[in-house]
Amino acid sequence: MFEDPMQWLIIGVIVVVIFLWGPQKIPDLAKALGRARKEFDSASKEMNAAMTMTPAQAVAQVAAQTTVQKPPVEMSGDQMLVDTAKQLGINTEGKTRDQISQEILNRAKPQA
Repeated sequence: MFEDPMQWLIIGVIVVVIFLWGPQKIPDLAKALGRARKEFDSASKEMNAAMTMTPAQAVAQVAAQTTVQKPPVEMSGDQMLVDTAKQLGINTEGKTRDQISQEILNRAKPQA
């Protein structure tokens, strides 16, 4: 029935796994093995694609993946206040800084 020593080895490993972790952990172990296999396969495909790529294609791919980040725009305190008010839907025309601040605080307070 089981003449091949590899079959006995596989059966032995399965029995040891059942004794060590119990039958409840076997599905989790199978899922982890499946995820590892999927990651390995995708990495292998990426590597094969990279190996068959011409240098021009590689440069184009890197250029497409590289994004230039703009430095954050520095705003003054008044600009930040007005911007926050506009995001909250508060009209800022003809209002002083204190009035705008008070309206922002009123919007931020929880309604009772």
